[in-house]
Amino acid sequence: MWSSNRSMSSSLGVERTKKKMNKDKIFKLAKGFRGRAKNCIRIARERVEKALQYSYRDRRNKKRDMRSLWIRRINAGTRLHGVNYGNFMHGLLKENIQLNRKVLSELSMHEPYTFKSLVDISRNAFPGNKNVVVPPRKVAF
Repeated sequence: MWSSNRSMSSSLGVERTKKKMNKDKIFKLAKGFRGRAKNCIRIARERVEKALQYSYRDRRNKKRDMRSLWIRRINAGTRLHGVNYGNFMHGLLKENIQLNRKVLSELSMHEPYTFKSLVDISRNAFPGNKNVVVPPRKVAF
């Protein structure tokens, strides 16, 4: 009977250690939080849990935001040459040019002559691009 009590007390010790490790992990993740959220376990646990939810959500939103940024940059670059984004991408698809949006946005910003050649290829591939007139640039004084 004495041995069963001893094993029970050792298992309690393991659980306490597990809880302490969990508490230490919570406080480690809560480092830098304001107020009692960094040193009061109940509040810290809630704040850490919410912070992990935000980080999970925002890892996906970051991808979404970057894609929309690339599309805006490509659209701005193509409109300088008189083509809109949708017709440009459709022309590239017809010509089987498989550049992703990230690369196209980098080309539109840093390699304007290369990007203009892609716009010309797209314009020739898709008839909807040919009747577009290049708008004059506005000069601000």
